[in-house]
Amino acid sequence: MSPTPLLTQPQHRFETLIAPELAKVSDVRRSAWAVLRRWDVDEPLAGDVQTVVSELVANAIEHGSGWVALRLAGSMGGITVEVSDASPVPARIRSSQPDDSRGRGLVIVAALAQSWGVSDNGFTTWAAFPGRQIRDYGD
Repeated sequence: MSPTPLLTQPQHRFETLIAPELAKVSDVRRSAWAVLRRWDVDEPLAGDVQTVVSELVANAIEHGSGWVALRLAGSMGGITVEVSDASPVPARIRSSQPDDSRGRGLVIVAALAQSWGVSDNGFTTWAAFPGRQIRDYGD
């Protein structure tokens, strides 16, 4: 499944490669926040997108393989987050017990994004935040 075609012509793009180290997740969170605020995304939505970026990147580092690619695309149609790694094993929601300290990342993604999914080849997990989210098109 591919992302909802919200962003046929994104006005903004951000892409980066991340070393497969969990310690890098905090750097990615800060970078995503800075990019989203530069795009003039309001703080509540920027916080939700930042959380989804963090969860998807951490999931790719922990359960995927190799370097991780993060792509953000934004336009008046919304924001799309894509995270890819070298593993064709698709991300999936796991069942967790109330006392588990881990295993809820994709549940959080599903709660914050309007939609999410995995590419047909399994390499990319995406989340979509549609709507008129981007107010300022200046770089």
